[in-house]
Amino acid sequence: MAALIDLHCHSTISDGLLPPEELVAHAAARGVKVLGLTDHDDLGGLAIAREAAKRHGIAFVNGVEISVTWKRRTLHIVGLKVDADNQALKNALAGVRDARDGRAREIAAGLAKVGIADAYEGAKSFAKQSIMTRSHFAQFLVQAGHAKNVKTVFKKYLVKGKPGFVEHQWMSLEEAVTLIKQSGGFAVIAHPGRYDLGFVNMHLLMHEFRGYGGDAIEVVTGSHTPPQYDQFAKIAHRFSLKASQGSDYHGPGLSYMEMGYLPDLPHGCVPVWQDWEEARLLNA
Repeated sequence: MAALIDLHCHSTISDGLLPPEELVAHAAARGVKVLGLTDHDDLGGLAIAREAAKRHGIAFVNGVEISVTWKRRTLHIVGLKVDADNQALKNALAGVRDARDGRAREIAAGLAKVGIADAYEGAKSFAKQSIMTRSHFAQFLVQAGHAKNVKTVFKKYLVKGKPGFVEHQWMSLEEAVTLIKQSGGFAVIAHPGRYDLGFVNMHLLMHEFRGYGGDAIEVVTGSHTPPQYDQFAKIAHRFSLKASQGSDYHGPGLSYMEMGYLPDLPHGCVPVWQDWEEARLLNA
């Protein structure tokens, strides 16, 4: 049952490999019945994906993944069932996208210092008309022969302490959650197991998130291990948060998990989609 719903994936509007309509077709071919498109800081693919979902008989959920700075760390907050026409949300995301380009130029400058030239232009060739992300730099660096795969690139060049790391001030946690909620959406902490926060900071994050009106955390997601499914199921229960799930699919070679292969949520989790009309397809 869990494999039928995927609430975290990316198209070419951000750093995925497939255009929105092809991403929907890919999801349909793998049995997904409810799909949320959550491109980074951009709502631009939602209308196209929604039309494609109708053709494939998939229930579609508007989504976005917002970049957040919390205690000098970058976190991601997914908004599900957001209103894509909400002006406050659209304006805020436009500001984040503008800041992304400045960050991209700083990343390229850092890479140039270690002898990697033209990284901005190289990443741009992968991003095309979409926003530039670290994944685009990773793809360029692999193509240029600086690493064997995307995961190696991040460890070698793009994380804290490496030449392509840029500390950037994104949206605040409170602002992201507030924008999502005011647009009628559900706020979800994306892949919490990737943040390496430690016990104290993880619990502080959950407390703050819940206080701002946050709804859920991703318990089952592509980058989590089976023990982390249970770990974050317990955290969700402790803080009275619902559970979400998603493959975080970016395309072949860029993803932790293929669509349609998500395991069930651990016993006792309350799904964030529990009362959604879209979830009726799961029992059809």
